[in-house]
Amino acid sequence: MIAYPIGISGQCLVFSTGVLNHLAKHRQTHWWHAEAGGQLFARFEVPNIVVEKATGPRKSDRRSRFCYVPNRSIEQREINQLHGEGLHFIGDWHTHPESIPSPSYWDAESMRDLFNRSDHKLNGIVLAIVGRESFPLALSVWVYAGAEVIKLSQSGL
Repeated sequence: MIAYPIGISGQCLVFSTGVLNHLAKHRQTHWWHAEAGGQLFARFEVPNIVVEKATGPRKSDRRSRFCYVPNRSIEQREINQLHGEGLHFIGDWHTHPESIPSPSYWDAESMRDLFNRSDHKLNGIVLAIVGRESFPLALSVWVYAGAEVIKLSQSGL
């Protein structure tokens, strides 16, 4: 597992081993690998937010070397189904063909839009970007809270 403290909130975003394994198997380690992505779902175990499930990629997603466009209707079905299982949608993940990834302009705009148009009670929406290197170096985690963007740094848990 990898943990990321969330600012001064006292909360910690914790990625389970199963989620890390799922993300790692979609790294773009070769030039022919297309971007992959999906959604992140967590349980709230105060003060921790434990990411227990990562969905995607799906056959109906549009994918290329530098682009990932999810099937939004399937994503909504995932949100509804997993909420019924006690998991809460907290954000998205996708890959980048970079060793140490960072969000693109389009990533930032997409996350701001998602935060603003979604019906949620979250303080922010998570974006995890998976790079080519091994974890934890290649896992870049950001929280989008309206106009505010926070890069999370790994803790020593």
